[in-house]
Amino acid sequence: PTPIEALPNLSRILGGPQLFIKRDDLTGLGFGGNKTRKLEYLAADALARGCKTLISTGAVQSNHCRQVAAAAARLGMGCILVLAGEKPEQPQGNLFLDLLSGAEIVYVPKERRDQELAEITKQAEADNRQPYLIPYGGSNSIGAMGYRQAMLELQSQNLHPDWIVFATSSGGTQAGMLLGARE
Repeated sequence: PTPIEALPNLSRILGGPQLFIKRDDLTGLGFGGNKTRKLEYLAADALARGCKTLISTGAVQSNHCRQVAAAAARLGMGCILVLAGEKPEQPQGNLFLDLLSGAEIVYVPKERRDQELAEITKQAEADNRQPYLIPYGGSNSIGAMGYRQAMLELQSQNLHPDWIVFATSSGGTQAGMLLGARE
């Protein structure tokens, strides 16, 4: 669970709406972020299946990939990241943290990312690395359960917002939030 904080200065600047933030940056995995919620379920599924290597994809500075690498390191698993983009001369930011977490990095042009991801997963299977493929952004029905749980958590924290604003890309966060809201 993550805390909720009031944003009184921003509320004042905007002239009145009461604003709050759910601090998912405090999840405690690889400098935090919303992907931890999805990875809690995805990594549990990988472990339950006896997998030993997490494989995923994103951009060179992907927050998702940073957290996949951190989860793999914490769980004593291998990690292969297929990153869309060119290898930089000097790794910085999330890429540096990926490497620090022990991730193997494969750089590919974005248009070849999905094909290369499939090939790397197949090779990891052939090499008996027992891979578990985590989709882009952790967005599938298993990952969405993390944000279903977040909505139930929000309700248990006794905050009943009129609106929830969040960033979106692959859709898994919003799918889980919608499911949790319906429940």
